[in-house]
Amino acid sequence: MLYPCKFILFLPILLIIIISQNRVVQARTTLTNSNNYKKLQRPFNNSVSAIFVFGDSTVDPGNNNYISTLAKCNFPPYGQDFVNHIPTGRFSNGRLVTDYLASYVGIKDFVPPYLDPSLSLDELMTGVSFASGSSGFDPLTAQLLDVITMEKQMEYFKEYRRRIENSIGKEKTKLLISKAAFIISAGTNDFAVNYFNTPFRRQKYYKVSEYQQFLLQMVQQFIKDLMNEGARVIGVGGVPPFG
Repeated sequence: MLYPCKFILFLPILLIIIISQNRVVQARTTLTNSNNYKKLQRPFNNSVSAIFVFGDSTVDPGNNNYISTLAKCNFPPYGQDFVNHIPTGRFSNGRLVTDYLASYVGIKDFVPPYLDPSLSLDELMTGVSFASGSSGFDPLTAQLLDVITMEKQMEYFKEYRRRIENSIGKEKTKLLISKAAFIISAGTNDFAVNYFNTPFRRQKYYKVSEYQQFLLQMVQQFIKDLMNEGARVIGVGGVPPFG
């Protein structure tokens, strides 16, 4: 069953999501008497409880560090403008737009990669990124460089949910997810890496418009899956100019 959901379309500099103050008050009331309230107090003092990110290198903070792929950037000069000039696996000289977003809404300074085994419960509860550099909405795009498909990213989110439920319970996890912002940023690799540089998809989708419709169907299904998992605020990034 699908429920009302707020969608936000954004370009590179993105968005901010504001949930009504009434919902924040209700969340505080629900959680105040819980032993886990101290752990959840910080995110629920904001209008957004957590940030969950899916997509490609535009929002991958380092998940590819933990998989076997050539698509890595955990070495200089990447990270030259990051804290302490450390390459983190972000495909950037510094922070990602999702890092700025998390900082802007007061959750935390950086959105960490989900596959980092050292993440604390607090880090997990305030949001993580499941994104993987070189991925795309088309499963074939991710397979070309052995990175994490969008389908696998969804599986990781479901795994994440079970982990949090085991720590704070189902009801509080449901509340956390319902107040979270879900960010999706992908699509460029589907064209630049896959469609225009390999013959596989062009054999089936002769026209670019046909491939676009295929990708839109994949986006639609991904959003439906998120909604079924309890997502209520979803931002979808458009692809930048490329060619």
